[in-house]
Amino acid sequence: MTRMTGARCLADMLAGYGVTHIFMVPAVLRRSMAEMERRTSIDVLHTHGEKAAAYMADGFARASGRVGVCMAQQTGALNLAAGLRDAYLARAPIVAFTGGSRPELQYRGLYQEAEDLKAFDPYVKFNAAINHVERFPDLVRQAFRAATTGSPGPVHLQVWGQEGEIDREEGDLDTIVDARHAAVAPFRPLADPALLEAGIKELQKASRPVVVAGGGVHHSAAGAALIAFAERAGIPIAMSMNGRDQIPDNHPLAVGVVGTYSRRNANQALAAADLVIYAGSSVGSMVTNFWRLPKPGTKTIQIDIDGAAIGRNYPTEIGIQADIREAFRAWLPLVPDTLAQRYADWRKMIADNKESWFQERTERLASDAVPIRPERICSELTRLLPDDGILCVDTGHAGMWMSSMFDIRSNKQTYIRSAGHLGWAFPAGLGAQCACPDRPVITFTGDLGLWYHIAEIETAVRKNIPAVTIVNNNRSGNQSMRGFSIAYEDKPTEKSRELWVHTEVDFARIAENMGAVGMRIDKPAHLGPAIEKAISLKKPVVIDVVTDIEATAPLAWDDSGWVQKY
Repeated sequence: MTRMTGARCLADMLAGYGVTHIFMVPAVLRRSMAEMERRTSIDVLHTHGEKAAAYMADGFARASGRVGVCMAQQTGALNLAAGLRDAYLARAPIVAFTGGSRPELQYRGLYQEAEDLKAFDPYVKFNAAINHVERFPDLVRQAFRAATTGSPGPVHLQVWGQEGEIDREEGDLDTIVDARHAAVAPFRPLADPALLEAGIKELQKASRPVVVAGGGVHHSAAGAALIAFAERAGIPIAMSMNGRDQIPDNHPLAVGVVGTYSRRNANQALAAADLVIYAGSSVGSMVTNFWRLPKPGTKTIQIDIDGAAIGRNYPTEIGIQADIREAFRAWLPLVPDTLAQRYADWRKMIADNKESWFQERTERLASDAVPIRPERICSELTRLLPDDGILCVDTGHAGMWMSSMFDIRSNKQTYIRSAGHLGWAFPAGLGAQCACPDRPVITFTGDLGLWYHIAEIETAVRKNIPAVTIVNNNRSGNQSMRGFSIAYEDKPTEKSRELWVHTEVDFARIAENMGAVGMRIDKPAHLGPAIEKAISLKKPVVIDVVTDIEATAPLAWDDSGWVQKY
């Protein structure tokens, strides 16, 4: 133990965990910030909003697997909590710090006083208050441990004092850290060999098996192990949106993204399957198209590091609690040499269906229409995203277009996407670029998404974050067009259009006024050269692509006759 301030302890511990960036809104933990400057190389980025700070930490964590760190003073705590919601849904490891009222000042009308601690409970794995300086060491260790172990996720520490000023106090403190908890996965529990053997017996009974790779495959870095297993067993692989970068779309066994934001051929494969292996997937509504795929009664095997997730949404024939990578590595030598031949006809059917889908979309991907079709943006990104590139994708139509029309070409590419919060992608892309400064980062969002956190263009310029942002600018939130048409009984009015159509704005000009590079593209032939130039500049770039307001993304295929209408 050494006599020191909480600020010095926190600075040394964060450095010990390998933290390189902190995303925050001033002012919080001011003395800690001073100690970080004196004692560490941690880069502190102040943003224009707490939610954006959380999203940057989220993008940082998902792109790198390392813990993202964000902070806010007490008055902005709930904004930070709202930003952690996407990370919680996507299982991203984040440690968030906020200020909090000290007991001796409560209930007296203290300026900006509010009790925020419990508000974090629904969105974090661990939630605690540092209410004494001597609690800094053990609670910081617990935060990093909780964020990275098991199914990862965000955690929250409230540091007493509206700006966390308890960090000025001294105590007998240690700065011991467990570096295993700087990133996921610190522990890799092994699968029960008897369950793996039972899984092989189920495969030998099946005729049409499919693996669905979920976000847990991404967190576990299990792509190579999964592909090796699938190639030996001859089993096709479908992907959730969170797991789609683990197998290239051009791999013979790759089926594509399944579920609601999906590809027709992938949903058809799940509908026809007689055994589905869910690997690191929560088996939620998006990957199952609201639990319609696979069909009720289809046999399932589920592998997950979180035992509580197994069997939650589909009864499992076999449930295996284990690290995904280690499970597939252990499964590989158990696969009989003859198993792949059993599924030859099934693989041909899958391949033919996939080729049919590829042919169906070819004309749209090459469209020279003006205004530009979003499919053309997807096509250019497939062609031009560097082999080590990171693609950060927003929700809504952005997610739908990218799931159906963009292809991963290399398993060195990284794909991260919003778990449902519009506006996430732009700040998350900046965080991803901070985490991976030597890799090109491209963000795909819409004009509606960019509006949420457009002020962070200034942050990118001030900190020279060279991420490229492509805006699908159709001056609207036109994913809502279908829903409002239904609400108005297919007779929408001009007034109803005001609910989803916006003023046309040149985002390239706004970017230039903030000091970034702005490019406005209104002709398809200019799009590819603009993306190539933007990547080469290594500066913050906003590419504003003028697209067709009438272009809507394809809906999910479902043989029950039900489709996602909204």
